[in-house]
Amino acid sequence: MSLVYLKNKNNNITYVYESKGYWDKEKQQARNFRKCIGKLDPVTGNLIPSKNRSYANTPEPKQPNRIPAVECKRNFYGATYLFDSIGKNLGITDDLKRCFPDSYKQIMSLSYYLIMEDRNPMSRFPKWASTHTHPFGKDIPSQRSSDLFGAITEDAKQNFFLLWGKRRLESEFIAYDTTSISSYSQSLKQVKYGHNKDDDRLPQINLALLFGEESRLPVYYRKLPGNISDVKTIQNLLADIDFLKLDKVKLVMDRGFYSEENINALYRAHYKFLIATKTSLKFVRNKIDEIRDTIVSRPHFSSKYSLYYDSVTTDWNYSETKKRSNEITKDTRRMYLHIYYNDQKATDAKIAFNKFLDVLEDELMSGKRKLEHENLYTKYYEIKTTPVKGVSLIPKQEAIDEKLKYYGYFALISNTIKDPLEALEIYRSKDLIEKAFGDLKERLNMRRTSVSSEENLEGKLFVQFIALIFLSYIKKKMSENNLYKSYTMQELLDELDIVECFEQPGHKRRIGEITSKQSNLYKCLGVVMPS
Repeated sequence: MSLVYLKNKNNNITYVYESKGYWDKEKQQARNFRKCIGKLDPVTGNLIPSKNRSYANTPEPKQPNRIPAVECKRNFYGATYLFDSIGKNLGITDDLKRCFPDSYKQIMSLSYYLIMEDRNPMSRFPKWASTHTHPFGKDIPSQRSSDLFGAITEDAKQNFFLLWGKRRLESEFIAYDTTSISSYSQSLKQVKYGHNKDDDRLPQINLALLFGEESRLPVYYRKLPGNISDVKTIQNLLADIDFLKLDKVKLVMDRGFYSEENINALYRAHYKFLIATKTSLKFVRNKIDEIRDTIVSRPHFSSKYSLYYDSVTTDWNYSETKKRSNEITKDTRRMYLHIYYNDQKATDAKIAFNKFLDVLEDELMSGKRKLEHENLYTKYYEIKTTPVKGVSLIPKQEAIDEKLKYYGYFALISNTIKDPLEALEIYRSKDLIEKAFGDLKERLNMRRTSVSSEENLEGKLFVQFIALIFLSYIKKKMSENNLYKSYTMQELLDELDIVECFEQPGHKRRIGEITSKQSNLYKCLGVVMPS
């Protein structure tokens, strides 16, 4: 039995629950039974028992179990205690222990190090471990960490994803995106040249990530070959979701994943979705032309987002090919098309396009034509050359106007969200997955892989994913409590990190002094102050 702490967003009260795990024979999966036993005192952090039951003798939450001290030690403890508490509250520690019974403490210690030591390589772990209390409690030399990465099996990893995925809210949208990770390795099979999203001229692997839009926590990741485009990943994504047994899935994706085949697949799987689309699509442009004269009006303006909006219900031409007979069936599905117009972006885009036309004209007049622009020369200009006047250009205004008329517009499609502003709010929250990729590449040192074997790469990615869960939780709490006004992430961790603990054989651990500022930080981050 364990204690779970959940903060109510409406009244900001943190309630305490007894959580007891059990095995559901019918569903063949682990389940939890929770019972509310009280709430936390916002000042002292102590349990206030529920009135209808007596929990006066309920013990304080146990500190995470550690290896008994065999020598006198004084180590930094405040930040790693924070991670221990987060791991317990979210269930990460329990899930890791079930899937990696022999190595979960090493995995957690390495993930703590990645968060605390911004952008430092694994080779620096021994120095950090010598001054900090952490789950493993001992040094992990560089060679030992490589052995650990190689020992993280695919089976254990998938079991973790299954357990962790079950803890996520079924009602939230799940953002899906991919990023590229450059590599110097010549031996990794999936390292290929492809579209590098960081404009890095190196071969790469791609990483796909599922991220909870409301919980703001990563759910799942998968490694992909570097030459796979976004649009080709949806079929495997649907298979992954089926494996994770996530019910009532709702996906939000950018326009790189749009294709008729993918939309049909989402309808076929009965998944809710919200996807950005290109305005160059015929059905989108037809709707823009229909509402062009009415969208730029006061009833359609949002001061919150500084843009105009409109929404129409349309039919999607659904088709499906039967697997056995190859028979194609066609039907229509209801779809909501949300259209937005930003006049400032339209103006900026028109200015940029006219500057580009200046470039084309300079190339034509100087005779320094570029092969990649040949189609554009004839698309936008009538070009005449005479012996006396030389080159003369007549702009094709109709073609130019056609290009300009769709600037400032963008569109979203959904089979579930009727309200265009709600759709926009959910879609913009997808930015959190871009920030997660930034955390992985920068703070968690994943911009370029330096491992030389497939097993080590898989293991290191998994440890970095675990670190991302902790990091994402802390960032969410910092945002909810406006802590970014006073701290950066590193400043907050440094503030807590200076809390010490003293251990000696035969005695209980003693915690150093905790300031009111540190106590308030623990409270804002949703954990009980160490005692």
